[in-house]
Amino acid sequence: MRITSLISLVVLIATAMPAFGADTTLTIAKQFSRGAEFSHLKLSPAGDYIGAITKHDGKNKLLILDAKTKKLHHAVFFPGNAQVGNYAWANDDRIVLQKEYLKGWQDTPIYYGELFAVNADGSNAQYLFGYNGGEQQTGSNLKKNTAIRATAYILDPLPNDDRYMLVNAIPWNNKRTLDYEQKQDVYRVDIYKGKRRKLMRAPIGQSRFLTDFKGEVRFVVGEDKTNTTKVFYRKDGEWINSDQLSIGLLDFRPISFAEQKNSIYAAGREDGQTLGVYSIDLETGKKKKIIQDEVVDPSNFWINQKTKKLYAVEFDNGYPTYAFVNPKEQHSKILKQLIAALPGHQVQIVSENRDSNLLIIKASNDRNPGDYYIFDTEKVKLEYLASQKQWLDPELMAEVKPISFVSRDGIKISGYLTLPHGKEAKNLPLVVNPHGGPYNVRDWWGFNAQNQMLASEGMAVLQVNFRGSGGYGNAFEKAGYQKWGTDIQYDIIDATQYVIEEGYVDEKRICIAGGSFGGYSALQSAIIEPNMFKCAIGFAGVYDLPLMFEEGDVQGRRSGLNYLKEVLGEDQALLKSMSPTYNVGKLKTNILLVHGGEDERAPIEQLESLEDSLNEIDYPFKKLVMDDEGHGFYDDGHRAKYYSEMLSFLKTNLKL
Repeated sequence: MRITSLISLVVLIATAMPAFGADTTLTIAKQFSRGAEFSHLKLSPAGDYIGAITKHDGKNKLLILDAKTKKLHHAVFFPGNAQVGNYAWANDDRIVLQKEYLKGWQDTPIYYGELFAVNADGSNAQYLFGYNGGEQQTGSNLKKNTAIRATAYILDPLPNDDRYMLVNAIPWNNKRTLDYEQKQDVYRVDIYKGKRRKLMRAPIGQSRFLTDFKGEVRFVVGEDKTNTTKVFYRKDGEWINSDQLSIGLLDFRPISFAEQKNSIYAAGREDGQTLGVYSIDLETGKKKKIIQDEVVDPSNFWINQKTKKLYAVEFDNGYPTYAFVNPKEQHSKILKQLIAALPGHQVQIVSENRDSNLLIIKASNDRNPGDYYIFDTEKVKLEYLASQKQWLDPELMAEVKPISFVSRDGIKISGYLTLPHGKEAKNLPLVVNPHGGPYNVRDWWGFNAQNQMLASEGMAVLQVNFRGSGGYGNAFEKAGYQKWGTDIQYDIIDATQYVIEEGYVDEKRICIAGGSFGGYSALQSAIIEPNMFKCAIGFAGVYDLPLMFEEGDVQGRRSGLNYLKEVLGEDQALLKSMSPTYNVGKLKTNILLVHGGEDERAPIEQLESLEDSLNEIDYPFKKLVMDDEGHGFYDDGHRAKYYSEMLSFLKTNLKL
């Protein structure tokens, strides 16, 4: 059973939000489609308050709780269609947050770059940054500031500076969408009055900045027009291209500052290898390898927020493991303690106060979407706070088992098999679930709501980190270039054959369902092996590869067009041979197609192209379109409707 709550945030806001578990009429689809009840828990710098995001009437609301009593101190929310986005504690008593909007034509939140600040008690609300400047709004206590046509993000809240924070902002141009290729500006912003001063401009687009423990901007990482990653460091008020250091690493990027003066920890790789962690001397360019796994890239870098120094690296080759850069560092010791105290869980330090004597911990695993704790390092006391999804009992969830096999051409492929709770792992109905991407993306061991829903109904679920997947070195990823409809699909099919031969699943009861690239794979694998799959579900899929060069947000950017040319190629005959739209005559399986009408990544034209081809040959299929959703369903209700359709479709075809 789930651990009994010592102090439950659910009780604290019961008057504002009814408990989910009280409604016994909820369907399986609704239970698993509902988003986290609590997320983004953050301690104030002095440790007096805890911030937490929750949902109320379908919108994000920020709760501010007393850290000692856990009583609700204040709640921050917006009227109308606005909601709270990302937030940060800017000093001991003041919060800065992003204001998002839920528009009628699109259910995914839209962010226009507005930053607001408010005290923990709700006083002194102030508009800090954004396009909607000018006079104070009529009937509002929210003060306005000078307008700026730019979208701002919280770069560094400078929690040790009572007055200022750092913001990075993308200037607006005349394009319909925000242009991340624009060179971003960094501003110093007064968190009480909103006055700002521009400090610098990035020398490269798609900018990601790194500040040191003093709040100084020291690095920026970005991509040029050819999608090559470039790193610049700040010296004497100027940007210096790190290429001048002759470091000799691909995918080089700073992680944190190191113990020695003018040295950093950085990630990088030699050609074909996995990503390693190196110490770099910025004066000489000398490097020393600290940590590298032979199979997988690091999945997380854990940094002491007080010193801004790296203390641990997380790897996920099957199950998560940790490597400690400095085992004697205090955070390393604490993390080891917590791992021992919460066996079988992946442990993350998600927030800490200024003195690092109070930490907020998240513990999760394949059966548990996440529990939050507060850890007092001086009293060595771990106190339960809240669960992300308290209505789901981890004891009733399914095990996620790492697997590996050798493909038909001799490459080791890894993946995960979700096995239904309480059932013998033999001759089970199977749903193959290819991930999206396909590049820079992979599947992980952990809680997956959709897969757990399917497992709760007796289905096993297979996830495959096929060639092209991120996280296994760039040689493995490049092996999937221009192989969308061939080698990548063979890996998915070979993985399916592997679990059949191992006796886990019934070869006569197999379906395939995926989203984005996974939606493409669902149709393409069913075309290559028409007798293997009883049904296929494509969610937000790409089905016409030549059309990717004409429609969607990828081809609309110069870097995106270059990316498509590299990973897909420009051979029209090859692209059509790998496109489900042009090969529907090979299908034998039952099909369900699901799409969002506002999808810009895989626009609705992709669905329409496949639909036209299916109609030409009178091939039957089911369809579900949500006109106001994008690339993935944001709204819980829409997701529940999709899950309900999915369950019904799968159970019919798998004879459950």
